[in-house]
Amino acid sequence: MSESKLRDQSLEFAISVINLVKDLKSKHETIISNQIGRSGTSIGANIREAQYAHGKPDFIAIVNSL
Repeated sequence: MSESKLRDQSLEFAISVINLVKDLKSKHETIISNQIGRSGTSIGANIREAQYAHGKPDFIAIVNSL
């Protein structure tokens, strides 16, 4: 999968998650909406972190620290 396609898909997913969080918060479902928001929007950051790794050992160290 190309880098820009993966980036685009993670952005679209994050936008969908944010819209879901807004809907849940309007229904006063704050506890689950906060967790969904954090986990759903962190995907893009994790993808970028993996793409900028300096090689396989660095990537493995980053993944193991999560």
